Amino acid sequence: MFRSRSKDEQAATAKVTADQPQQPRDPQAPKGRPTPKRSDAQSQRRSRAHTPANRKDAAKAQREARRADMARQREAMASGDERYLPVRDKGPVRRFARDYVDSRWAVAEFFLPMAVLILVLTMIRVPSIQSIALLLWLVIIVLIVLDSVLIWFRLGKLLQERFPNENLKGVKAYAVMRTLQMRRLRLPKPQVKRGEKP
Repeated sequence: MFRSRSKDEQAATAKVTADQPQQPRDPQAPKGRPTPKRSDAQSQRRSRAHTPANRKDAAKAQREARRADMARQREAMASGDERYLPVRDKGPVRRFARDYVDSRWAVAEFFLPMAVLILVLTMIRVPSIQSIALLLWLVIIVLIVLDSVLIWFRLGKLLQERFPNENLKGVKAYAVMRTLQMRRLRLPKPQVKRGEKP
């Protein structure tokens, strides 16, 4: 049981291992390359970004990086720089939709000032003025719905003509939502004047 193997058994195992094909070494294996010199390894470590030693430093670095990203995005929103815009505003299709909305007058952009006016009118305790205010509410809402439907279909047609092979999902809703904002408050800032073709 504990005696050494005979020469015949050793020869048989050597023959079996010789018959098996040699598997090539994986090029990604860690020892498939020479060990780097200490000076090279240290210079590589120094050149890599240092990870913070504790959670507090890591959180601080993450906050600073997020702040820098947000500052870049704010600048891009003002200038229209495509590189730093948020994902929802990127791309030529979204830019065309923004330009289309910004180049025309929309009823919905006057909703906020009209709402304030109607609110003031409803506070006046004269029944005829209050009924006029309610009628104005109805007229404004109907006009906004009609204008939004018009934008939806016209923009859809233009998008199909200009960008037949692009993904147009959500672009019309994006444009209609943009009409609800007053022109000077829109982000990204309008890049075209009213009446100018997008």
